[in-house]
Amino acid sequence: MKPLDFGVPVGSLQEATIELFRRAGWHISISSRNYFPEVDDDELRCTLMRAQEMSRYVEAGTLDAGITGKDWTLENESDVEIIEVLPYSRGSTRPTRLVLAVPDASKVQTVDDLEGKTIAAEMVGFTQRYFQERNVNVTVEFSWGATEAKVAGGLVDAIVDSTETGSTLRAHGLRVIETLLTSYPHVIANRAAYADPAKKAKIDQVSMMLKAALDAGSRVALKMNVPRDRLDTMIKLLPSVTAPTVADLYGQPWVSVEIVVDEREVRELIPRLMGAGAVGIIEFPLNKFL
Repeated sequence: MKPLDFGVPVGSLQEATIELFRRAGWHISISSRNYFPEVDDDELRCTLMRAQEMSRYVEAGTLDAGITGKDWTLENESDVEIIEVLPYSRGSTRPTRLVLAVPDASKVQTVDDLEGKTIAAEMVGFTQRYFQERNVNVTVEFSWGATEAKVAGGLVDAIVDSTETGSTLRAHGLRVIETLLTSYPHVIANRAAYADPAKKAKIDQVSMMLKAALDAGSRVALKMNVPRDRLDTMIKLLPSVTAPTVADLYGQPWVSVEIVVDEREVRELIPRLMGAGAVGIIEFPLNKFL
């Protein structure tokens, strides 16, 4: 099969995406002078591409598939297959929010209050459609960056900008009027490529393993030894995706118990397990969870 052409987003998502691929089983080596990084898979060819442009090149067939945000797929109105949502961002699992913001001192309180006003946005098409659907007439200007400064400096009345925590907006003296969109990265595919059985299989493989690596990130495995006569009591304490694995210890009135749990539960769970008689408790991270 000809290698699958897969777009890897550059910019803020690049480092997190390369790390996610590593955890999923692919090692991507990037050179500062090359937009075509090496990958240890003969069936995969990667291209570095701005997330803003990814969906256009996937729709056109220049790329078979790639990763970009839902926001840019909507901005470009791209006709692509949405394969898998990947809830990750720059080192966290927070979604990107596309918000409408104004200066703290502004009299604007609602979207309707922006009638006749000027708004700066990088996502011009999406912003125009948003206000048209609400019958609010505004002028939308394209912003090349530093969008917060434009409204803070009085060049425009409001901005539409992306944020995770809102800290940058607050630092510029802005307040959010409304969240227009919540966006996670997702794997998208060219429709013709996804109709090809061989390419579909490869796209599905990559998507599944990336999602498995993400799902594993919030979970850990616990293994412990439990007296056989305390097993039923212990089982009632254990949260588990499925029933825990229980195995006999050779020649002993004990069993070994293994479970997968949310990492946040461990600090509360381990003391309870020890109090119920568990010993030799081991916690270890997971690379993938399917």
